[in-house]
Amino acid sequence: MNEWLMDIGRFIVQMSVLTLLVVVAVVVIARIKGEGRERTRLKIEELNDRLEYRRRRLTLAATEPSARKRLVKAFRRDDKSRSRSRKSPSEPRHTVWVLDFRGDIKASGVGRFAEEISSVIAAAETGDEVVVRLESAGGLVHSYGLAAAQMDRLREAGLKTTVCVDKVAASGGYLMACAADQLRAAPFAVLGSIGVVAQLPNVHRLLKRHDVDVELLTAGEYKRTLTVFGENTEEGREKFQSDLDNIHALFKRHVAERRPDLDIEAVATGEVWYGRDALDKGLIDVLGTSEAYLVSRMEEARIIGVRLETRHPMGERLGMATSKAVEGAIMRVLERLDASRWEKR
Repeated sequence: MNEWLMDIGRFIVQMSVLTLLVVVAVVVIARIKGEGRERTRLKIEELNDRLEYRRRRLTLAATEPSARKRLVKAFRRDDKSRSRSRKSPSEPRHTVWVLDFRGDIKASGVGRFAEEISSVIAAAETGDEVVVRLESAGGLVHSYGLAAAQMDRLREAGLKTTVCVDKVAASGGYLMACAADQLRAAPFAVLGSIGVVAQLPNVHRLLKRHDVDVELLTAGEYKRTLTVFGENTEEGREKFQSDLDNIHALFKRHVAERRPDLDIEAVATGEVWYGRDALDKGLIDVLGTSEAYLVSRMEEARIIGVRLETRHPMGERLGMATSKAVEGAIMRVLERLDASRWEKR
């Protein structure tokens, strides 16, 4: 019995080593092949076709089995008719290009977003529209300033621009959104927060209590106004507040230039409003979700989703898959523990 168990154990170890070697070989080969290649690809999706495909599937599911064959034939006739109309259109059909921006505190996706905008500007024709589905609660001033400048490029290129906010466009997010020709938001989307905030801790008194000195040397009168470790002065606080006020003034001017009918002083208080109230304040133009707007535009235009995706090497994909699996397992355990509090005992 013991010899049998030892044989099984040796077999398992050998197979594990072999599997590891195969994985390492695959990773090395993928890395060698991937060197010098472009690590991004432009993903294009025809949203009209996607909606039509789903509509047909649901229609077939709701149809009696005896009538499905006739329905499929009708679909094929429609496809042929649509194909002929595309080859020789009676009138030009405009395109709606759809971009997505999901912003974190550093607006990390702004580089990808800028490249997507460059691609659309290069391909778009007169009369086309760009729809940006935007979601961001704001973040760093310089990061969102750059993101807002990318939005301005669409207007400067002469393209009609619509921003749709389904959840939130606040602070830096609204800095971006206000550049649109039309700003739409869901009824409970959060908008506004036209203000500036900065905070930092100061442990000077704690260090002083323990006889710890911090030397701060600067060249330039206002190189450092407030510090974490040193003693802050009233002059430094005033200068820091002056800088915040200046950024706020730039923020207000940016919004006012792009939405001239907005009472900027009334809304530049740092407050946020939900969709319906934002409409009353003039922060947005129309209430509605992005999905509803795109579906309505499908009647008269081609809707094309554009997304620049990063192509990760094999090794990175394996690592991300493992990380995602572990994270998913942990989340399921936590959800189970949380749900167990409500179970009857």
